[in-house]
Amino acid sequence: MRFLFLLLIGLMVVGRAHSQPPKTVVSTLKPTILAEAHWAMQQQPVTVTAQTSPRSTGSKHDFFSEGDYWWPDSTNPQGPYIQRDGMTNPDNFVAHRQAMIRFSRVVGALASAYVVTRDETYVRHALRHLNAWFIDTTTRMNPSLLYAQAIKGRATGRGIGIIDTIHLMEVAQGLMVMEKAKSCDPRAVAAIRRWFANYLTWLTTHPYGRDEMNAKNNHATCWVMQAASFARLTRNDSVLAFCRNRYKTVLLPEQMAADGSFPLELRRTKPYGYSLFNLDAMTTICQILATPADNLWTYQTPDGRSIEKGIRYLYPFVADKSRWPLKPDVMYWNDWPVAHPFLAFGAVAFKEKNWLTAWQKLDHKPQVEEVLRNLPIRNPIIWF
Repeated sequence: MRFLFLLLIGLMVVGRAHSQPPKTVVSTLKPTILAEAHWAMQQQPVTVTAQTSPRSTGSKHDFFSEGDYWWPDSTNPQGPYIQRDGMTNPDNFVAHRQAMIRFSRVVGALASAYVVTRDETYVRHALRHLNAWFIDTTTRMNPSLLYAQAIKGRATGRGIGIIDTIHLMEVAQGLMVMEKAKSCDPRAVAAIRRWFANYLTWLTTHPYGRDEMNAKNNHATCWVMQAASFARLTRNDSVLAFCRNRYKTVLLPEQMAADGSFPLELRRTKPYGYSLFNLDAMTTICQILATPADNLWTYQTPDGRSIEKGIRYLYPFVADKSRWPLKPDVMYWNDWPVAHPFLAFGAVAFKEKNWLTAWQKLDHKPQVEEVLRNLPIRNPIIWF
């Protein structure tokens, strides 16, 4: 256990020094990383153009998804869908989201393997996928999200759908890890950066993006998390500064209660899963944005709300789920928790061995689709 704690500390130091991880880290993680990378090397690119839905009003290059909790109305089967909060409709179109999650897994695995081996074979294969999604005019995705989380009979797309692109964050981070490799074509990197710059402009200017930014729960958190990730890749200092300020002046004071809980998530029909998800997103924001001059890990609001307080509130219910004081989530109750990034990031930031112990024991390779959808950080080695 002590070794794992030192391992993560080592990863953090290595990331700051931009050098290769220590041999002890490589020898411990290499088998797992290479196994996932072996899978990734067998995968061919699959983008949004591979499948389309007749219910999408966009082109084949536009990402399309449907709201998870919307169902046919039994009293009006041909009419607009109705909401059943927390209950996922298995007949809704989610192929583009699944393709994006797969893309994130592939690039995250290949980038991790490159970090520990410096084998540029992984870089070359990752570039095939990156090219298909962002450059190739026959398969690329448009850098906008006009048709995400549509609702039959009600909306062709919604700002709330922006949460679907949290799975592009490990793609962006993976590119940052690999871009200095000899096999990484600078022209391709520049083109991919332009795609993310265009998407970031859309996120920050389109009404859908503004709506999502001003949401009151985990959607607002995920907007800041994505904007921060893409701004770091595109070197957009103004958006990075905006995101730091938004975390301190909006997310913490408006979403966190004095005890460290998230009341807006606790009101949902899946309060446990949503609390985990929101805390993962907030700690990832700190991991991306914290600097020596503006350390979000140690920042507290005037009345004492902080990311440390959020982790300390939720950790006991991760270590012992039976202590959870509310009703079980209406779906996927048995599938949480997993190896949440807030435990790993928080353990390093606050030198809390118990948090790392819990992280070590949890599932690092969940397969349930709902869990994968709500776990955008799956390759911690590329974030330290």
